[in-house]
Order: sequence, then structure tokens, then C-alpha cells
Amino acid sequence: MTSSMSWDEWEQHDGVALAEHVKNGELTAAELARQAATGIAKVNPSLSGVVEVFEDAISDPGADGANLAGPFAGLPFLMKDLGPTMKGRLQEMGSLLMRGNRATADAFLTTKMRQAGLNLIGRTTTPEFGVCSSADNPAVYVTRNPWNTDYTTCGSSAGSAAMVAAGVVPIAHATDGGGSIRIPAGVNGNIGLKVSRGVFSLAPHLSDLTGLVSIQGCQSRSVRDTAAFVDHCRGPAPGEFMPFWTSADPYTETINRDPRQLRIALSPQCGDYRATLHIAAELTRVGRFLEGLGHYVDYAFPAIDCRAAFDAQTTCYISNFAIVIDNMLAARGLERPPSDLVEPVNIRIWEAGRHTSFAERARMQAVFNTTSRGFGAFFEEWDIILTPVTALPTPKVGTKEFLTISDNPSVLDWFGNLWRNFAFTPLANLCGVPAISLPLAEHENGLPLGIQAIARQANDGLLLQFAAQIERAINGKWNAGRKPKVRVTNG
Repeated sequence: MTSSMSWDEWEQHDGVALAEHVKNGELTAAELARQAATGIAKVNPSLSGVVEVFEDAISDPGADGANLAGPFAGLPFLMKDLGPTMKGRLQEMGSLLMRGNRATADAFLTTKMRQAGLNLIGRTTTPEFGVCSSADNPAVYVTRNPWNTDYTTCGSSAGSAAMVAAGVVPIAHATDGGGSIRIPAGVNGNIGLKVSRGVFSLAPHLSDLTGLVSIQGCQSRSVRDTAAFVDHCRGPAPGEFMPFWTSADPYTETINRDPRQLRIALSPQCGDYRATLHIAAELTRVGRFLEGLGHYVDYAFPAIDCRAAFDAQTTCYISNFAIVIDNMLAARGLERPPSDLVEPVNIRIWEAGRHTSFAERARMQAVFNTTSRGFGAFFEEWDIILTPVTALPTPKVGTKEFLTISDNPSVLDWFGNLWRNFAFTPLANLCGVPAISLPLAEHENGLPLGIQAIARQANDGLLLQFAAQIERAINGKWNAGRKPKVRVTNG
């Protein structure tokens, strides 16, 4: 395939800029699709981030429902192989059990994406059912970090993060049940926003009450791409249980104005879990930078029972995932997960969670409530909580203690391993508040380290405004202007 622009030009464009070229008649949606497909072919052998490319969406961008007159004008967009379904397309969820599983209808959010003009050109990798921290199972695929392929992308939005970081597409679909947008954004040098509960619909299969911690979203390399995605894809499906948040102005307009002076609380610790000295020092450095932008910065954290919150979060994950797996088994006439088709920890999660009682869920919900109230009280005094995205360095590929191919016999101990590294992201899911990962720091070995900003419920616009202020201050040079080793401009 021939390219419509040089790879240097392609990598420098965000999604909004590419869409403008199409609207102005300088490029076509088909040319964008072909270039993205060529980019996948360039980097996927090294990264293994794309499961399937939809050739019909490449050759005819409007044929599958993309509104080429929409705001994104046929922009090529990759879908995580989990969450919103695409009619007639495979959705295999990183699992051997789900091989050949084909959706019969578009999900509501898929329809919103198509109406916005996004051309859904392929599927990206995810851990089995999105459960663990990396898409890293040699029996399925091993997704690698474009900054250094010895390391993982983390997850669960693994392939989307890798493809955005490598410059294949400027923006891609992601989901987040405890950090699965923000964590891979953080370790791949992308921007990752987890919106408030009540922004993106989970219809028709879940609602914000039944999904509870699950959020849809994207990975991107520019704040305005994320803002535009939220603007054009947000909103409720008919029959939602709860009202959805709206904003007075589109976020693409809000981000053009600097926020007022903000009160920003730094925290390198979440209960028993503490960031390494280097990561804590990077957080402090970013805090000083924000003081230079005129914000008030100090150390503080909500007065909550973190131990109880993580216990409740663990109960939520175990019981939720057990039901997901149970439903898949029932659809296939199976009584239990086959050990040759489902990864070991996921079988143990199914065993541990499928008989969770209503009383256990009620106790979990009570802790969700008190934790959310604690955060709410904290945000009466503070505007933003700033933390690292991860507490420990990015794991190397094959670090089994974080993977569902682990032989750890204890589900609770396995989740404890996750919390030690990924302690800072799950509480935003529990409380339903927005949080964003920004590529502002780096590990000692030079890999990206995301810094997370958390705000009160429905203050998604403030987080984007804050991120845009930072983006302007650094002249758009996220990751201090550094680039991954594996990317479309190489080779």
C-alpha cells in the first residue's frame, strides 16, 4: 500500500488534524485507512497489538456504518477486543474459549462511534476477559511495549495502548474497570482518561448500576482528541437506570481556556501501598512544575479505610468476573471452565466468586458508599489528587505474578500482588470519579511513567482543561519529547 503522507507527518498529526484534512478535501478516509493498515503491518510483528484488521473497512470506510460526514470524518480507529460489540465481527476477549465468537449487533457505544465518523478498522489485544495486568499469554499472544519490547504494555487495554504509542493511529478504544485505560497509558506514554460514571453508556448488556466499576474510553496522544471523543460519543441509551452527566460547553471548547488556580493534593501512598522512592520523587517534581503554573500544591489524601476499600474492590472483581465467565459457560453448555481453554487464575476467580451472596455484595456496596463519601468530602477542599499511575517499575514480559497464567493457588494473594503495583487507579472506579493519566514522568530505566490526576464526580472537563494547560506549557512535548523505539517512523 502507498502512504498518503510521510510517516513523520502522520505521527505529528492527531486525530482532529487528520479529520480536518479529509473535511478540507486534501485526503480521503480511504487514504487514512490504508495508511493506518500499512502502519499496523510495520509495527505489529514486533508488538503484537492487533488481532485482526478489517479489510473491508480499509477498502471502503463508509461501508460498515462510519458516518464520513461526522466530526471524525472516517478517522481510522482500533477497537479493544472487549466491551462494545461490532455487528458481524469477532469478539474473542483474549480467550481461547471465545475463539470464533461473533457479535450479532452493534453495542450502543459502537453506534455512537460510527455516527461520530470513526472508521472501526480492527481489533486490539487484551488479557483474557480483561482480568489481568498484561496481554501476555504465549498460547494466545504476547503484546510488547514499543519503548522496549522486553517489557509489557500492561493492560488491559494493551494493544490499543501499543498502537497509539507506536503512531499507528492517533486514538483507539479502551476500557477501564480498575485502571485499564490509565495503566497502559501510563506505561506506554499516552493520555488515558477514565470518565465519570454516567458519561459513556454500557448498553445493552450492562448499565452504570450493573457495570458499577466498568468504564469505556480511549487512548490518545493529544488532549483535544480525548476531549473530542468524549464530546461525540458520550450520552445515555434509552432506559438507563441513572441520569447521565452533561456539560455546559463542549470539552473541545473548555480545553482552550486555562483552569483557575487549583488546589492539588499529592500522594505517593494509598493505604498500605507506597510508590518506590524514584516514582515518589517524580511525583514531587511534577508537583513543583504545577506550582510554576500557579497552582497550590501540598501532600494530602482522603481520610478513608484503604484496606476495606481494596477488600471491597476485590470482592467486586471476583464476583463480577465469575458471573461473566459463568454466562459464557452457560452459552456453550459447559458446567465449568475447561482448563485447556481458560487461564488458571480465571478458573480460580470463577470458583471463588460464583456463589457470592447478596449479603457479601451488600457489605461491598456499603464500603463503596463510605469510600465515595470520603472522596467527596475531600474534594470539598481540594480540586485534584495527583498520584503516580503505578507504584512499581513496569514489569518485564513474562512476569507471571501479575498474569492470569500464574500458578498462584490463592486468588486473594494474586489480587494482593496487583494492588501492590496498581494501587492508585482502582479507587476512582469504585467511587465513579474521573481520573486521567498524563505522560509527564519516567522510570529510572527511561520507560514512561504516567502521572494520574483525579477529580470530583462530573469534573471530567476540569481534568481535560488541566491536561490541556500542561500540554500548552510543554509545547505539546509529552514524554519530554522522547519517542518509543518501535514506531511507524522507523524502518
